[in-house]
Amino acid sequence: DFATPRAILTGHDYEITCATICAELGLVISGSKEGPCLIHSMNGDLLRTLEGPETLKGPENCLRPKLIQASREGHCVIYYESGFFCVFSVNGRLQATMETDDKIK
Repeated sequence: DFATPRAILTGHDYEITCATICAELGLVISGSKEGPCLIHSMNGDLLRTLEGPETLKGPENCLRPKLIQASREGHCVIYYESGFFCVFSVNGRLQATMETDDKIK
């Protein structure tokens, strides 16, 4: 037997650098090399775009998402290469930001 994809997710213009699946909410969240992060349904529908807060210290700070994690309560934490953590709701609303000098892996 050959596996076939359940859905093909589209919307990024650059390579995907991070992704997570929240099975409880039926969401796939992915980030690309030059941003932004996208929220898709498991069926492949593009639901939201999560734009980083470029106004914090210039537009280069939140362009490159490195890590993404979603919770079953509907929160999405994104760590950007520049050292910013951002928390979004699944509705796309930015809820909190934090800057760190630590190297997160």
